[in-house]
Amino acid sequence: MPLRSSSTESDVETEVSVITERPWNVIVWNDPVTPMTVVVVVFKRIFGYSNNKCTHLMMTVHHEGRANVWSGQRERAESYCVKLQVAGLQATVERDA
Repeated sequence: MPLRSSSTESDVETEVSVITERPWNVIVWNDPVTPMTVVVVVFKRIFGYSNNKCTHLMMTVHHEGRANVWSGQRERAESYCVKLQVAGLQATVERDA
């Protein structure tokens, strides 16, 4: 049987603040050497993204010079960055603004 509060009890309001860390972004930079089809394949292999998402990210890199391809915890971002570099892409990790 659920407990019921009496009508004489006052409601207590508490304020809870949650401090969250800013995520880390994995940035892929445009380069004049790597074919666009290779970039799509690398994104699919490393992140498991759909072909459409990979193509969109590749086009963002191509037209804007860079694209944020992943955001999250620092250790995982660094791991993805290394995998992208090993695959021949220019990638860096930066703190989200």
